Amino acid sequence: MSAIGPTYVVPGPRDLIEVVGPDAVTYLHSQLSQDIGSMAVGDRALSLVLEPDGRVCAPVGVSREGDDRIVLDVDPGFGESVAARLLRFRLRTDAEITLIAAGGHRNGAEEESRIVDGWPALGSEIIQGETLAAETGLTDVAVSFTKGCYPGQELVERMDSRGSIPPRRIVRVRVESGTLVGSSVIRDGAEVGEVTSVVGEHALARVGRTFSD
Repeated sequence: MSAIGPTYVVPGPRDLIEVVGPDAVTYLHSQLSQDIGSMAVGDRALSLVLEPDGRVCAPVGVSREGDDRIVLDVDPGFGESVAARLLRFRLRTDAEITLIAAGGHRNGAEEESRIVDGWPALGSEIIQGETLAAETGLTDVAVSFTKGCYPGQELVERMDSRGSIPPRRIVRVRVESGTLVGSSVIRDGAEVGEVTSVVGEHALARVGRTFSD
C-alpha cells in the first residue's frame, strides 16, 4: 500500500470525535497505537484504536488542534462505536469526548480514490472486533513500537517481534469489469481470497497467506 503515508487523508466525509480537556493528550496517548504525546499543535498522524485483545476497533486520523484539543476522524457511521470504546476507559480523566457525525457517505469518485490508494474501510475490509492490526497493512504508519502501553499492544508487539504472518491481509488487485464484492480472487487456479471493495477494474481484497503479489 505504497500510497498510504503517515498523514494520509481519507477522501470524503468523516465522523469527527473531539477530545478536549487538560488530560486529552495523555489520555489518548494511553489509548491509541500511535505516539500522541509527541505530536505538536498542527500535527496530524494515523493511528489504530484497538480492543484490549488486539482486534481493531477503527483506524483513525489524529489531528492535534490545540494544547488540550485533539480531533479524531473515522469512517462515516462508525464514530459512535469509536467514541463508546474511548469512553469505556475514561476513568478519572479530565477530558470530554464529543461526536460530530458526518451526515453523509463517500460518493463514487471518493470511493474509487480510496480503493485505488489502498485504504481499508470499516465494514468492508476491516470488521470491528475481528480484524487484526497486522491484517490491515497499516501498522507501519499507524503504530508506534516505542511509545509504551496501550490496550491491544501485547498482540501487536508479539506478532511484530516474531515476524508473524497474519492469517489474512488486505491487498489491492486488478479485476475484470463487472466484478462484484464477494467475488473470489483466483490465482493459479486456486481461490486465495475475496473481493471486499470494487470500482471498475480496481479492487481491494482479503486474501490468505498463500497469496503472492
